[in-house]
Amino acid sequence: MTSTDRSTGGAAHGPSGPDEDAAPTSHRASLLRTGGTMAVASLVSRVTGFARQLALVGTLGLAVVNDSYTVANTLPNIVYELLLGGVLSSVMIPLLVRAQNEDSDGGEAFTQKLLTVATVVLVLATALAMLGAPLLTALYLGGDNDTHANPALATVLALLLLPEIVFYGLGALFGAILNTRGVFGPFAWAPVLNNLVMLAVLGVYAAMPGEISLDPVRMSDPKLLVLGLGTAFGIVVQAVVLLPSMRRAGLSWRPRWGWDRRLRDAGGLALWVTGYVLIGQAGYIVTTRVAADADAGSVSTYSNAWLLLQVPYGVLGVSLLTALLPRMSRAAAKGRFGDLIRDFSLGIRYSTIALLPVIVLITLFGGTIGLALFSIGKASGGEATRLGTTLAVSAFGLLPYAVTMLQLRVFYALKDARTPTVIQVVMVLAKIPLLLLCPAVLPPDQVVLGLAAANSVSFVVGAIVGQLWLRHRLGGLGTSEVLITFGKTAVASSIGGLAGAGLAILLRESLLTSVGMKAAAWSVLVSGSVAALAVTLVVMKLVRLSELGPLWTRLARR
Repeated sequence: MTSTDRSTGGAAHGPSGPDEDAAPTSHRASLLRTGGTMAVASLVSRVTGFARQLALVGTLGLAVVNDSYTVANTLPNIVYELLLGGVLSSVMIPLLVRAQNEDSDGGEAFTQKLLTVATVVLVLATALAMLGAPLLTALYLGGDNDTHANPALATVLALLLLPEIVFYGLGALFGAILNTRGVFGPFAWAPVLNNLVMLAVLGVYAAMPGEISLDPVRMSDPKLLVLGLGTAFGIVVQAVVLLPSMRRAGLSWRPRWGWDRRLRDAGGLALWVTGYVLIGQAGYIVTTRVAADADAGSVSTYSNAWLLLQVPYGVLGVSLLTALLPRMSRAAAKGRFGDLIRDFSLGIRYSTIALLPVIVLITLFGGTIGLALFSIGKASGGEATRLGTTLAVSAFGLLPYAVTMLQLRVFYALKDARTPTVIQVVMVLAKIPLLLLCPAVLPPDQVVLGLAAANSVSFVVGAIVGQLWLRHRLGGLGTSEVLITFGKTAVASSIGGLAGAGLAILLRESLLTSVGMKAAAWSVLVSGSVAALAVTLVVMKLVRLSELGPLWTRLARR
């Protein structure tokens, strides 16, 4: 069936049965339960991950060493995403679901072949990446004479960290296999172990005397080895800990050589997804080059602001996305496009309710967040405030980002990897001119603020283009329901935000004189956030957000 056939008739007239005709309230309650379970694991993971970032900033500061480490630690993720990350969600999860539904062995042989092929590809890619490490760091940081970072240090760290590629890939595959079999917990909890390992590594690093040598950079430097090898070991643990869960789910990992026609059929989709990742990297390369040229610490400031912005999305948005993706893949595979649209609309509305209040809080309290959280160790108050301000000016992109990720999964569920790549081109074309404009209109120490805002603008562009494209493809997307939910949530969030900001203004001056800057920042942040969220919830109840019906019912029963 062509995409036109699918969009014209499927959404309104797809086959239905008892499961498809179930009450929307029951569907929402089920989604809330699944997402809620993963949200707990994601919350612990994000909290420990955030503690790791704080320890990293306190130990390395927000200057040259952290910039070099940030780029080196990003390289394994980039290579993994090129090889498997996007392909996993776009192609492999739908294929795993289909194999489980179609094959007499429940997809076991297909899964074994997939793991075997992926392992070979990941090992070869890791070897090539390590050979090309100097070229990779030069691509993202530039040469020694035109950057505030240290490419030599980044290269040595990259050699220690690039073996993570294998374990990133295998861990993600293990998690995908478990998720398609309805086992969500282990993959959600695995990053917690990685974070704990990293905290221990940073503790050992801080306890060691001296500093990492920057001129010359030496591979034998004990502190450098602890930082690099310890970081890599955390990723190994994150992958290996999933093996017992795989066995309990009925799948033992052992090599199975051979080819499956479904892997060949997916090749075209995989190429489009790789193109999607490559196009996105063009924007990231420009971002890191501009940041490294502007001011020392800008790369790590940008990275930490983005990671901090990811915390609410990781706890709330990813949980919903993980619960929705197998549902949408099954609905698309069986031609139930009405269910696909319903899940998509529901995902946007829940993302709006969860993230919009957080966006308002981050926008109002960004500088305070940076000061409270990051003015530790080697990071000064000024550097921490700049990080918080970077967070505040980019917060508006959080919800559009969540929407683009959800749109991406809808296209992939429809076995369409071309359209997301085209949309990615539009986003990057919108972003790069803004990135290049930043050094021309902003002072060096504020360039990173413009870079973060430009990134968020690209998500707004992508969300609008993606929504229009899906509407053309599938017909009505429940847009009116989404807009009603957005309007009600915006009203509640704004009233709550104003209440929190008002309380913060009343408290700030007196606290600064009585308890000091850092303690005052924490007091203002906690009291303002609690007040804002409490008022927001009350107003959400008053405006009768239907999506929260199951939550209010459960609370009333308790």
